[in-house]
Amino acid sequence: MTDDKAAGSGQSRAMTLAPLPAQPADVPWPTEAWPEGALPANLQRERFDALLAQAFEGDGVGATHALAIVQGGRLIFERYGEGFGPDATYPSWSKAKSITQALVGMLVLDGKLDIHARAGVPEWQGEDPRAAITLDQLLRMSSGLKFVEDYVPGHVSDVIEMLFQSGKEDVAHYAASQPLEHAPDSFWSYASGTSNIVARIAGQAAGGDLKPYMWARLFGPLGMTSPIPKFDKAGTFIGSSYCYASARDFARFGLLYLRGGMWEGERLLPEGWVDYARTPTFQQEGVTEGRYGAHWWLDIAGPGSFSANGYDGQYTVLVPDLDLILVRHGATPLDKKDALKAWVGQAVDCFR
Repeated sequence: MTDDKAAGSGQSRAMTLAPLPAQPADVPWPTEAWPEGALPANLQRERFDALLAQAFEGDGVGATHALAIVQGGRLIFERYGEGFGPDATYPSWSKAKSITQALVGMLVLDGKLDIHARAGVPEWQGEDPRAAITLDQLLRMSSGLKFVEDYVPGHVSDVIEMLFQSGKEDVAHYAASQPLEHAPDSFWSYASGTSNIVARIAGQAAGGDLKPYMWARLFGPLGMTSPIPKFDKAGTFIGSSYCYASARDFARFGLLYLRGGMWEGERLLPEGWVDYARTPTFQQEGVTEGRYGAHWWLDIAGPGSFSANGYDGQYTVLVPDLDLILVRHGATPLDKKDALKAWVGQAVDCFR
């Protein structure tokens, strides 16, 4: 896979991305344990402390259960809410989408997947116009498939139907059965169903069972011991929503991407794969959710940052220009989500 191919299609190929930082030579990789460090001298400490109070003692951004910050490959700050701690596992919600993207990258590296080929979904056969959809278009949420991503009770919601109701035993089949609403690669629409189609494709490419592949190629090499991925009755990883892990392990996963897919001198993700993840995808006018790459969100902590975001206020935020990772877990209601996003940006800004 060349860098040009990794960058997707359309406008995205013209993007120039800032380089990703390398692991400092004098800092060990956190495969066994996180090397620890101190908060930097230039930290805006008074502002940072005020933001901590808001997160852990106020209710403006919901309840914060865990906050871990890594800079320069070292764990420099960690705080947990009452009843939580470093050994607790936290729900990923949609952070699982970025884990799914990593697994696809590893299968690309193994020569088992080509993201620019047709996705080969069994529900899309013959002259079905959906058969033209590529894995790249699925990863960039540009497939054109109908899918209503709505979490408001009483509203029409494909995501609720898929995860909790008629589609829960075979989430990929539910998503792949949706009709085409737009021509592929012409319309962006965030859809959890898309990620479960991708997860089923990954499982098939891995030999029919994605779980051992996850541990052999991703969790094991990174020293992630806490992950609990969830699978449906059809055997598909519910890659849209369900992989529990500790805050420290989510930070390990973030470090893999901040280091461009390298870990202890070994390439775990293809050359250019992380740039693919953080290259903006075309979005039509009127999109309000924010910029998107390929199963990663963009810009929450300023230009150049990219993040794995979860519905309930879960974040793994990567900030290349600061060589910084911020992991936040908690429970944030819908009416406080914008305040939490602003809080994340402000917390990172304290390090500038």
